[in-house]
Amino acid sequence: MRIAILDDIHQAYEGTAGVRRLRERAEVTIFDSPFGDPAALRGFDALIANRERTRFTRALLAQLPDLRIIAQTGNHAYHIDLAAAAACGITVAKASGGFSRGAAELAFGLAIALMRQIPTADAAVRRGEWRTPHTRVLHAKTLGIIGLGRVGGHVAKIANAFEMRVLAWSPRLTDKAARSVGAARRELDDLLRESDVVSIHAALTPESRGLLDARRLGLMQPSACLVNTARGPIVDEAALVAALAEGRIAGAGLDVFDEEPLPAGHPLTKSPNVVLTPHLGWPTDEAYDHFANAAADVLLAYLDGREVPQFAQHH
Repeated sequence: MRIAILDDIHQAYEGTAGVRRLRERAEVTIFDSPFGDPAALRGFDALIANRERTRFTRALLAQLPDLRIIAQTGNHAYHIDLAAAAACGITVAKASGGFSRGAAELAFGLAIALMRQIPTADAAVRRGEWRTPHTRVLHAKTLGIIGLGRVGGHVAKIANAFEMRVLAWSPRLTDKAARSVGAARRELDDLLRESDVVSIHAALTPESRGLLDARRLGLMQPSACLVNTARGPIVDEAALVAALAEGRIAGAGLDVFDEEPLPAGHPLTKSPNVVLTPHLGWPTDEAYDHFANAAADVLLAYLDGREVPQFAQHH
């Protein structure tokens, strides 16, 4: 089997246990930049796709006659035309690699950076200034988690270590499931009213798109902060810009946006009460190790004629 790993922009796969395992059974080529001409992928039986970096359109898949399986890392396949893959006889296998502890940790990094004013303090010290602002701690504050899946559950456990009061909402969350990670279930509007920090860990679905609109942002306390390490479009970006500009919420820590990269001169880049990072929640040492192993598990199972987990087509 000939395998290509796509879009390894961090050059993170070489040396992982997963790639070593694959090389015992197959020929592995690593592309550390976009492949450009689809002809570059001809002759490969299998592709390992890094999250959503390559869009697999019907037109692209039609140009890959040798392709039999895509091992898709992460938990999403928004970027793959699953119907076209099925029509071409291409298996789209899940190599999820677990959940992103990196995104959970980053949520606290953003909250602390925002509440302790770390970026502005750092910039001031570098300018030779010595201003010591009055800042806020996480301890004993209320954290509201939107989306109590595996990432949100890990966030709840970390929040317990800070001795925060933890509230959570998901569409089908039960009181028992919330309690199991030290959280109390709330309806979404109540969670927004009560929280000092609101952290988003929901998947992007038709139901969650625009979930935090102007009305819901208006329920937050003026002293509250919003943190988003999930997906940009879960928040109405224009409504968030307005809420920040008018001081209706205290600040936002954002790793994800409607459009990525964030366009130059975007209103969020001009807001003093925002901490911005370039979608760095998931690309970590741990995540790449997990992805490499998950992809190896999937492709070795496929080679051995065993069933592999697949993405279901959306109707």
